[in-house]
Amino acid sequence: SNIIFAGQDKWSLDPRVDLVTKGQLEYSLRIQKVDVYDEGSYTCSIQTKQQPKTSQVYLIVQVPASIYKVSEDIVVNEGSNVTLSCLASGRPDPLITWRLLNPSAEPLDGEEYLDIMGIMRNQAGRYECKASNDVATPDVKYVNVVVNYPPTIKKTQSSETPVGRIGTLQCDATAVPNPEFEWYRDEKRLSNNQAINIQILGSTTILMIANVTEEDYGNYTCVASNRLGKCLFNVTHNLTQPGLTKTHVWLLKLILTNGHRTIALTLNVPMTARLRK
Repeated sequence: SNIIFAGQDKWSLDPRVDLVTKGQLEYSLRIQKVDVYDEGSYTCSIQTKQQPKTSQVYLIVQVPASIYKVSEDIVVNEGSNVTLSCLASGRPDPLITWRLLNPSAEPLDGEEYLDIMGIMRNQAGRYECKASNDVATPDVKYVNVVVNYPPTIKKTQSSETPVGRIGTLQCDATAVPNPEFEWYRDEKRLSNNQAINIQILGSTTILMIANVTEEDYGNYTCVASNRLGKCLFNVTHNLTQPGLTKTHVWLLKLILTNGHRTIALTLNVPMTARLRK
């Protein structure tokens, strides 16, 4: 043990420590800017004519929770295994909790390390790490997780278009990174010209055909692609009789690139649209 004060004489070299007295009967030891190294047992000893009297007090130093290391924002492919880390200090030891803030912000199972096996697209978002020990306001840090996945067609849309008017085909896809779109008529890729106008608005592409004629009916294919794969959606317009067009959405092919494997899915869905002359 080290003597800090002997009477009014200061033995300690620590400038944070001083002796506070109230009259001749009350003495207090004051420590400014307490840190964890000050924790321990302190003894006050009083010399009397009969015998020395001592009193001990144990100083417990509490430290607010503080996160000193957290994972960087990451971008991963769907199906990957992900580990997020969140390291914190404090006295008492802090409790670490995780939440995915969107959509429900429900607590997740994890402490210093949050393991996500085979991450899915709906697990992308902002993850919150919170460290708390009831000493002060919890410390909070965030990790943004982006999950890449190949395109899938959400919907297509064709309109009932009288001959001589503007025909519209719409194709909506979802993908991360955002998909690139292409339109085909049979096997020929379409591009903007006097009769064709192709618009791309984020995850939506619209094919507009000016001054529709009977020759404009046939096979149209919407292709959405990114570096993880591509999705094809074919729409066939057949003129069956004056005033009626039957529209068959006849092929949905999803190509996923996973190593050297390719997966193809086919879906047939009949739809009917009306053409007015």
